[in-house]
Amino acid sequence: MQYRLFMREISRRELILLWLLTCVVFVTVIVRFDTYSRKVDDFGDSSAYMTAASGIRRADFRDIRVKQFWGVSYVMAPVSFLLGGSVRASLLLVCGISSLLSVLLARQLWGGWIAGFFAILNFDWLQRSYLGGSEPLFMALLFASFLAVRRARWILASTLAAFATVTRPVGIFALVALGLALLVKREYKTFALCTGVALIIGVLYVLPFWLYFGDPLYQVHSYKVNDWHSGLPIGLPFFAIGSSFLRGQQPFTNVLLTLGWIIFVLIGTVAMARKRFRSYIRERPSEAWFALLYIAFILTYNSSAWARAEVVRFAIPALPFVLLSLSDWIPKSRPLLYAVAAVSAALAACSAIGIRNVFLMLH
Repeated sequence: MQYRLFMREISRRELILLWLLTCVVFVTVIVRFDTYSRKVDDFGDSSAYMTAASGIRRADFRDIRVKQFWGVSYVMAPVSFLLGGSVRASLLLVCGISSLLSVLLARQLWGGWIAGFFAILNFDWLQRSYLGGSEPLFMALLFASFLAVRRARWILASTLAAFATVTRPVGIFALVALGLALLVKREYKTFALCTGVALIIGVLYVLPFWLYFGDPLYQVHSYKVNDWHSGLPIGLPFFAIGSSFLRGQQPFTNVLLTLGWIIFVLIGTVAMARKRFRSYIRERPSEAWFALLYIAFILTYNSSAWARAEVVRFAIPALPFVLLSLSDWIPKSRPLLYAVAAVSAALAACSAIGIRNVFLMLH
């Protein structure tokens, strides 16, 4: 009976409790060592999204130079208006709700155990869920697009994938995968409609950059200069990652973490050649093609500064598919799931503060 309890599918209510557990542990650790609002402002790209959201509220972009895509900022702007003008509170609310929604959507797509481990394993996912980032909204839109495809609502799927793309540019792989699935099905009219919808959303998105900066591809050019060093975004497999390992001066713990995630993603990718996953590719081609295209991208990303340093973050969209390919080996134990959730949330918070800083504060 006890074994059956451990193996039973994770329910929606349990996933909500799991998410709340990681949230409470993460926030508790942060406030133990730092001021939460200051940590949000200093974390990752949070300040950039808040700056863009403020400009969107004022409808004035002239003094704003934000490289990151503005999808999350467009959602933050009306939310901040409802919250009395606080862009920080709107960022946390949008990211928190999107994070929980992503976990619940993952359950609908791949089951409770995949969703549960997706929710807790990745430090960067936890940090961006509770300190701010584009990933939670991107993942919610991406998973919602997959769900729309499963229900044959192709126009809605392309709309959601297009919104995901203006949130994080790697959403383009979802649009490509969706288009390939339609072409294989010879649904040419639907393909044309979906392409038209995506193009309209893209044009509306770049219009402010064209009007205010005189460059509709302002953000793409910013990435090219700052991240790709005026080269192409794609290079030889593992070249930028390997160069970073050889030339970087990262802490040993950080090197081990990123190396572990690279190996984990590679093992999952190899496991996709198994018969069960090949069946999944035939049944859900747009999802599987997105996974394969995206994993190929993160392994060939041509940025010596970020290809390795941000690989844990980049692995977030690939994680459900890696877990799915390794599902036979995922331990179906609730005590283990909740224990890993608590430990992972605490370590993610310590990582956001800085492990060395935590040790110094404790002493």
